[in-house]
Amino acid sequence: MKELGERLRILRESVKLSQVKMAELLGVKQSSINRYEQGQSAPSLETLVKYADYFDVSMDYLFARTDNPQGKLYEYRPKIAAGSDEMKQFIEMCFDPQSPMSEKLKQTLLQIMEEDK
Repeated sequence: MKELGERLRILRESVKLSQVKMAELLGVKQSSINRYEQGQSAPSLETLVKYADYFDVSMDYLFARTDNPQGKLYEYRPKIAAGSDEMKQFIEMCFDPQSPMSEKLKQTLLQIMEEDK
């Protein structure tokens, strides 16, 4: 429980939140935040999920099973497949046709995406 409390404190301090503000965000009391961080009590599963979602870290990171904090947003994969016609249309829309470099940048991006398949 000590490692969990340390992780929770480090996450909170990393974004310069007070225990009072963190408690407001999670819907718990400030004294609960203090007990969690001191390792005197464990947050409920619901509260842990709120921590993980707020800081975008995995539960394994919170429980110190890994030092890799990657949450679900880190693993985001677009629903449009790289190299598909939809992706090519999207890339086309992203570049200013008036810019002299747009065509070269666009072609480079499309080439990278084809190599990434």
